[in-house]
Amino acid sequence: MEEVNRSRSPRVIVAIPCFNEERFIGSVVAKAKRYVDRVVVIDDGSTDDSAEVAEAAGATVYRHPKNQGYGAAISSALEQGRTLGAEVLVILDGDGQHDPKDIPRLIQPILEGKADIVIGSRFLEKANRIPLYRRIGQRVLNTATNVSSGQKLTDSQSGCRAYSAAALEKLKLSERGMAVSSQMQFAIKEAGLRVAEVPIAVLYAEKAKRSPVGHGVNVFTRVLVLFTLRHPMVIFGTPALICWGIGLWFGFRTLDIYSDTNKLASGHALATILFCLAGLLGLFAALMLQAMRELIRGEASDIVKQIYKKISRE
Repeated sequence: MEEVNRSRSPRVIVAIPCFNEERFIGSVVAKAKRYVDRVVVIDDGSTDDSAEVAEAAGATVYRHPKNQGYGAAISSALEQGRTLGAEVLVILDGDGQHDPKDIPRLIQPILEGKADIVIGSRFLEKANRIPLYRRIGQRVLNTATNVSSGQKLTDSQSGCRAYSAAALEKLKLSERGMAVSSQMQFAIKEAGLRVAEVPIAVLYAEKAKRSPVGHGVNVFTRVLVLFTLRHPMVIFGTPALICWGIGLWFGFRTLDIYSDTNKLASGHALATILFCLAGLLGLFAALMLQAMRELIRGEASDIVKQIYKKISRE
């Protein structure tokens, strides 16, 4: 692949989230510099010499005072992209997993105006030797994220991505941990951004730093939370209506038994009360979450409008 010509537009910046990657970060920065205008390393509170190695390799280092999590590092990377005026922002992992040679392929759909976000997929080509436990875990997380978000991707957890300037302005993330990739899929769908996927090469030089099971459970749980917050009427409203239906059935049975025997069927009466109460609580929870969601969305929209007004005045 050809190197990027730095004298031309658009301005392409690479941001690399990093936590204790002194062994790999220098080579990642050095290789990435060949394809972009600037390399920024987001040092997420590393306790080794990652920041110093990155600076020596030619990167600008943005430091977190303490470790805040992968999601926080991604948010900082997006913010740096906006601040530095990136027209295309590429994010790569700092552990050498991603090959910077894939950068031209990654940014091409954005340069051609075909996509707002491009995701480097590990699963579009079979050449990648991905450990079995990773393939199984990724399949589960892909399915959960795709179904919950309504946005279908082959690699929902990929850390190799490219963003246009328009995408940088629209994406606002709150996840601090590894579930940020799944949250981004929800945000992409809500913002109506165009997504493309391109095949990339990956290299797993070392064992995973964190427990694969713990990581998978955490992300899966957060995906369920994200879906719940975005679709409270489905999660709470539907069971509430079912409870109401069951409660009414028990209620009619109670009345029917009483009319025939002149005796109160206490079991049926208690079931009526419990199911109707559960339905009422579920409906209340659904309405409250839906109201909060609309309120937050309205406030976010107002903030964005104020920012655009301020920019236009300047």
